[in-house]
Amino acid sequence: MKTYFKNKFALSDQGAKEMILGILSVVAQNLALMFPVTLLYLFCDETLHRSISLHAEATGDYIDGVNLQSRTGFYIGGIALCLILIVLTSIWQYNTAYKATYKESAARRISLAEKLRKLPLSFFAKRDLADLTSTIMSDSEVLEHAGSHMIPQYYGSIVSTLIISIGLFFFQWKMALAAVWPIPVALIIVLTSKNVQNHFSRKQREAQVDLNEGVQEFIETSRDLKSNNAENEYLKGLDGKIDALEKRAIGSELGTAMFVVSAQMLLKFGIGTVALVGGTMLIGGNLTIMQFFCFLLVASRLYEPMSGTLINLAAINALQVNVDRMNEINNTMEQAGSADFVPKGYDIVFDHAGFSYEDEKTVLSDVSFTAKQGEVTALVGPSGGGKTTVSRLAARFWDADRGKVTVGGVDVSTVDPETLLGSFSIVFQDVTLFNNTVMENIRVGKKDATDEEVLNAARLANCDEFVRALPNGYETVIGENGSELSGGERQRISIARAFLKDAPIILLDEATASLDVENETKVQVALSRLIKDKTVMVIAHRMRTVAGANKIVVLSDGGVAEQGSPTELMERGGIFAEMVRLQTEGQNWSIA
Repeated sequence: MKTYFKNKFALSDQGAKEMILGILSVVAQNLALMFPVTLLYLFCDETLHRSISLHAEATGDYIDGVNLQSRTGFYIGGIALCLILIVLTSIWQYNTAYKATYKESAARRISLAEKLRKLPLSFFAKRDLADLTSTIMSDSEVLEHAGSHMIPQYYGSIVSTLIISIGLFFFQWKMALAAVWPIPVALIIVLTSKNVQNHFSRKQREAQVDLNEGVQEFIETSRDLKSNNAENEYLKGLDGKIDALEKRAIGSELGTAMFVVSAQMLLKFGIGTVALVGGTMLIGGNLTIMQFFCFLLVASRLYEPMSGTLINLAAINALQVNVDRMNEINNTMEQAGSADFVPKGYDIVFDHAGFSYEDEKTVLSDVSFTAKQGEVTALVGPSGGGKTTVSRLAARFWDADRGKVTVGGVDVSTVDPETLLGSFSIVFQDVTLFNNTVMENIRVGKKDATDEEVLNAARLANCDEFVRALPNGYETVIGENGSELSGGERQRISIARAFLKDAPIILLDEATASLDVENETKVQVALSRLIKDKTVMVIAHRMRTVAGANKIVVLSDGGVAEQGSPTELMERGGIFAEMVRLQTEGQNWSIA
């Protein structure tokens, strides 16, 4: 049962255990709520018999008065016991169905985030960030609400209703059948709607993600839209996405209501059949008036909770889309490996490495070269040639499909990604900064670094001059993604992180591509300090950026087209020489 709930609702082991306890608490509470009905039945039965006795016996007043007095304590005690049971079961239900669910929801979000941290980047290439955010936040919120308000109540109501129904069949099977028959029929009606609900829910979720992406894109590109007078046109499209979501939401509600309302209406026939069958049996002398009264009481207690249970069932059916999205993340294979990484040096060797995305689009077919320690190896070539993919394979952001990639003789696919990345410092073209102080943004490179170590790294990266000019120096909060800084300043903070980490392997991914001449010069000075005596791989489009490299690897059409020193490649007159010629002509171009 634990495995069933774990898989069906994307729960942890502890969450599945708590779910079972939550269901049991609901069962206990529902049964506790039936005790007052039993007490009322006993009281009415005794009162009826006493009334009959008063008419039949002349001395019944005194005898029944004594009985009434002796039973008063029983009923008072029974009422008190019912209250205590209801309170205790309600507290138990709250602790298991509510508090435990909120803890599970927090654990689920942490677990998803931890899982995402261990997944290869190829997974993120297939998923939109807005979609992943929606899974972690919105889907988790939906499951949280279902876990506290729907799932335990539904299963608990089914179990308690089954127990009560079995008791009724032992009491009077014909009346029990008259009372119970609408319940399974109503459940079947709602259960058969699962595929319809999933269809509507999936369409609504797609519309929701589409809208989220549109809003996020509008916020991120607002400046460009305004500058091109395209804001109104974009907002029209966004209005269309809002309307589409509204239509999907209404359709989803109507699709669910069509089945739920029909099933709830059917439950109403139960009281009618109880009255009809009970009246017939009462006239025929096969049922006492108190038995008839008892079944009417029980039927009223059965149908009202079941009406809510049908709504819960419909909501649970609709959960499948949310659960599937979470299970897609949870079931994705993690990148695993040994935490022991003892390389013999830091040469990076690509040995007939190949890589394809899951859509079978080949990015790298057969790549072989060596980036030696103490040298700068530059990766150049036309766009789409596989330069970035090569650098990602070296750091095990992705795993090669064919061949292998080694660092110091160790196959990177056998090493835990976090352990491997401890040997890499990476400077990307698109720098990611946090809405925090300059000091803490640099400290990302080494979380336990002292302030002095951070300051020294900042000086080596040529950050000190512009940081001192900020309002609060190194304690200045630089805004979301460093919005308070220029491109060159942001890039130098990224280089400062790399200095602070001081890893033996450096990956530079177009680190100066978007900078002006002044900032590019400052960044290159900082980089020249950073790469000393390390294994360096540089991705660049500007040929003058790699002019001083020890080795050039030209990647084209997913393979190594040529490799050698800049001088050697210029003498060959191949792809590299042609790229240099074209860029030289471009630099000499001027507006006529």
